[in-house]
Amino acid sequence: MTTSSTLQQIATILLQRKLTLATAESCTGGLISHLITNMAGSSAYYVGGVVAYSYDAKERLLGVHHGTLYDHGAVSREVAIEMAHGARRELGADIAISATGIAGPGGGLPNKPVGLVWLALSAREEEIAQKHIWDQDREGNKMLSANAGLEMLLEFLKKETRETGR
Repeated sequence: MTTSSTLQQIATILLQRKLTLATAESCTGGLISHLITNMAGSSAYYVGGVVAYSYDAKERLLGVHHGTLYDHGAVSREVAIEMAHGARRELGADIAISATGIAGPGGGLPNKPVGLVWLALSAREEEIAQKHIWDQDREGNKMLSANAGLEMLLEFLKKETRETGR
């Protein structure tokens, strides 16, 4: 479970640096947004999120390219990055994080097993993607993905804070 400490650190840095955050979620179904908005005062930095489960929703709502989806599949580094970039652009946020994966119990393929998740972060001058393969049930895979996405965000914010000195 995401610690309130992680969420509090994210909130503190975003508020201090006057940055805004958006989310683009597929396999987590809004869980990242839910965890963020459980923090009182999150409306000061969280602008919103998109849950885009289908290819069509990823294309229409987040601007994921049709070719990217068909060339790489929805569960890919490329799609995760395009989802995060699209959320940042469409919602006008400084930073966005995304999650796309196979929560299970079905849907896995030999090269894309159940539990495979790609997380991405898009900021003005940087894009990051992380691949994870979880071994929990559907709910566990979703929670691990949401937590990993928030940890990725926190590490990025800490690094940026060190580099900019603010």
